[in-house]
Amino acid sequence: MLSPQESQVASIMAVDDNPANLKLLEDMLREHGYEVRSFPRGRHALAAAERNPPDLILLDINMPEMSGYEVCERLKADARLREIPVIFLSALNDAADKVKALKTGGVDYISKPFHFEEVRARVETHLALQRARRAERELLEKTLSGAVRTLSDLLHLAGSALPARSNAIRSIALHIACRMQVVDLWQYDIAATLCLIGCMALPPDVFERAYARQASPAEEEMFRACPETGARLLANIPRLETVAEMIRRQQTPIEHVRLLDACETGGAALRIAVELDRWMFGGLALEAGLNRMRALPHEFPQNLLRTLEDYSPPVEAVERMALPVRELRVGMTTEEDIVTRDGNWLIAAKGTQLNSTTVERLRNFHATRGIREPVHVLVSQSDAGAGHHPAPVEGSR
Repeated sequence: MLSPQESQVASIMAVDDNPANLKLLEDMLREHGYEVRSFPRGRHALAAAERNPPDLILLDINMPEMSGYEVCERLKADARLREIPVIFLSALNDAADKVKALKTGGVDYISKPFHFEEVRARVETHLALQRARRAERELLEKTLSGAVRTLSDLLHLAGSALPARSNAIRSIALHIACRMQVVDLWQYDIAATLCLIGCMALPPDVFERAYARQASPAEEEMFRACPETGARLLANIPRLETVAEMIRRQQTPIEHVRLLDACETGGAALRIAVELDRWMFGGLALEAGLNRMRALPHEFPQNLLRTLEDYSPPVEAVERMALPVRELRVGMTTEEDIVTRDGNWLIAAKGTQLNSTTVERLRNFHATRGIREPVHVLVSQSDAGAGHHPAPVEGSR
């Protein structure tokens, strides 16, 4: 059975300044079920591809105004179009011409005069390879997304302070990254979300003392080792190698960053975000924390600090609610420690933001050991308004 991608009609673009060749290709490809768009000039084809990218391009080399080589180079320079397979069709048969075609980004080369069965076979082969690459990319993206969600859930289970501080750090780091107009913003997002993942190795009270700069020298040393622990953990996940290196560098002093180096920029953005949040966590105002870092230009790059001149921490209005365990929902934040009825088990510490895993954990403990009710939580007004609550965990009713 064909997948949804395979069952869709493939879109092919034919580019040739010879009307007879274009007509022949159009008729033959349409006869075999392909959607075909044809163009006699390279610039027309580029404009059409930008509006509606095809699945594959058949491209002549010798054309007026713009050669096939130039068209292919322009395609490969465009992030939206570079993955489209390009098959060259040309009367040029020298090895040097074929090598140049492949070096500019072509995936195949067919000599003219062509036999349609050869064209069809190569088109089908490269369309199949393109579908396989897309399926592999989608699978990898889903796997990566699932891994990040799982690690984020683990942060919530490790204690209330970690997810709260991760959210604050993410807000600051993404503000910096957006102002600097970085490439691959998703890497900065994940790095900021998981930059404290290594702190799961610390007891919660040690983390809070270290984060507030109230730790003993031994505790501070343990805290300083956490980025390396987190980096080692994330480096094992495909496509997170850069994210891991950003996290590893988050405590490295740096005077100036090169925007072309994502690891350097990401590490510096995390260092600023973590240090600023630590000052605010310890009771210092935002501007006072920034001034402390401005006074240390050899440790904090000033161009990144300037992006925070218009930053203000997000503030969301909340409503206090007292609820039975069965009405707890994802997104609520505990206003007190949640313990079993006998008081022997701490299930969720004060300040824990509930996710699907913690809600399920609470309901399981309630079913087996009992939990003291009602549970006092904070709910954002956007979720509490008009009787709306965050969606319940699937299967929990």
